[in-house]
Amino acid sequence: MRTRGNQPDVPAPDTPWDEIVPGLWMGGHEFRARSGQLESVVVRNEFDLVQTLLRLPGHGPDRGVEHQVWPIPDGPLDGTQLAGVIRLAQAAAEALDAGRSILVRCYHGYNRSGLVIAQTLVRRGHSTEEAIRLIRSRRSPWALHNDLFVEYLRAGLSTARLLEELTE
Repeated sequence: MRTRGNQPDVPAPDTPWDEIVPGLWMGGHEFRARSGQLESVVVRNEFDLVQTLLRLPGHGPDRGVEHQVWPIPDGPLDGTQLAGVIRLAQAAAEALDAGRSILVRCYHGYNRSGLVIAQTLVRRGHSTEEAIRLIRSRRSPWALHNDLFVEYLRAGLSTARLLEELTE
């Protein structure tokens, strides 16, 4: 399994966040600025809903912005963690349907946020493969480089959740 933790050559993204489909954005907590330096990403009030999968102090969002936090590792997820991902994707899809803008973020904005965004897209009618391709083309070729997360998506998160709960 390839994850950020054991892949030191994974580059930081060039942007703080990218729009995957209209209103649905994927981002992280740091990016590489044009100067080449790493910069922190602080969300203010650019979005109506921010979903955070790795919370770091001082990274926002501002008071008054709806903020859903569900910390998960960039690695194997248990049934409870997968259920949370499914709930976040449902909330993101509902917010999109209501015309709201959503940012889903994790550390670099590649894997954990990619898992939620892909599930959101699948809920809205995209195939799993279409969702993965769209995320990689709009965010980065590094998006969803965690092979386990891709396997979860291909199996279906509900199925993956049931299988994980059987092994707990």
